[in-house]
Amino acid sequence: MPIYKVRSTAESYGHDIGILLIDCRTPFIPGDVGNASSYRYPVLFRTVPDVTLDRLIEQGDLSLTDKVIETARGLEAAGVTAITSDCGYMMHFQEQVAGAVSIPVMLSSLLQLPFISSLLGPDQAVGIVCANRRRLTDDLLAKANPNARIPVHTAGLENCTNFRGPILDETDTLDSDAIEAEVVKTAEALCEEHPEIGAILLECSNLPPYAHAVQARTGRPVFDFLTMTDYVRAAGRRHTYQGNY
Repeated sequence: MPIYKVRSTAESYGHDIGILLIDCRTPFIPGDVGNASSYRYPVLFRTVPDVTLDRLIEQGDLSLTDKVIETARGLEAAGVTAITSDCGYMMHFQEQVAGAVSIPVMLSSLLQLPFISSLLGPDQAVGIVCANRRRLTDDLLAKANPNARIPVHTAGLENCTNFRGPILDETDTLDSDAIEAEVVKTAEALCEEHPEIGAILLECSNLPPYAHAVQARTGRPVFDFLTMTDYVRAAGRRHTYQGNY
């Protein structure tokens, strides 16, 4: 049997992915980044103090950088193999956190944009469904996709009542079926306006529960936080192969 030693920086063991949570109160349903049952592997959650929806999304407050880094370092010390977050707008801190730890960092689903674009032809485009279109600025998109090779079209959910209540305004009740209808309608309208869209990216960490419905209605491949996290986790936990030859 192997010999095990205490790791002084660990409170518990065996976590694959560390997840930085923003300081909010939203029901995290199955499929949400903030719900542990969304993963087929162990994850470790840590809330970043003072990183609220208002300060992150509305203000883009970079004075929070040190707190994000400190919390990320705590996850690294706990033994996770990679770090993600539960908000696409955490892209604001991607470069700083990646430079402060020694494990892979993927704070925003938007980081998939270059990869998704590389899968599509030059006459196609990527469609993004996001939480708040006004705050998904060109500068923020450029951080994630600095050498954009095809167009990106975006649509926001900030004016959708059922989404906005629990997700942006932090009311205490979430109607999943009603939100799914809003997300699907938004994605369909985006594809109707831009039929050249060849793939859809769901920016918000609360949207993976609706990815199946969006794919079924639009016929496009759908990427989100979980496709990114699963991909990076697989690279960090390779396994041996057995079979017939």
